[in-house]
Amino acid sequence: MEEQLKQQPADCIKVVLFGPESTGKTTLSRQLARHYNSVWVPEYAREYLQSKWNNERKTCEPKDLLPIAIGQMKLENDLAKKTDTVLICDTDLLETKVYSEAYYKGVCHPALDKYAQENSYDLYFLTYIDTPWEADDLRDKPDERERMFKAFESALKQYNKPYILLKGKKNERLEKAIFHIDKLLNK
Repeated sequence: MEEQLKQQPADCIKVVLFGPESTGKTTLSRQLARHYNSVWVPEYAREYLQSKWNNERKTCEPKDLLPIAIGQMKLENDLAKKTDTVLICDTDLLETKVYSEAYYKGVCHPALDKYAQENSYDLYFLTYIDTPWEADDLRDKPDERERMFKAFESALKQYNKPYILLKGKKNERLEKAIFHIDKLLNK
């Protein structure tokens, strides 16, 4: 199982959109992939949990986190082979770890914890909570956005991950993200 959580080597820059739910990560991921004519790694948890909700009317449980993490890494590792420029990741294992600890009293499976820390990315874009909340079947904490934002920012700092805070309107976020990705590509 641990091998399935491990990031495979790739010949591209890897960027992660990171932050609380309903902060524009997916929208920005798609825009960036389109801008760079590259691929983006969707959030596997959305597909997995939407299917669970549709079939069982159940939300995420601790037993779901490892299958979600394994599915996420499979997607990332497969899609990383399809680009030699930039891979835009809508999430990563560190995000799953933050949710695990926030929702399940500080608990995170040891293998998920290990690879959330070990897998590496060139840059994280931390999305701020200044976007309007959009409800759906899976989003459940509209009143805890500030607390969750602090948990995400704290994780980036704790594990010394390189990050840029994205605030403002969609076009401002996109321009700022492009500026920082271009800097990485030009190194």
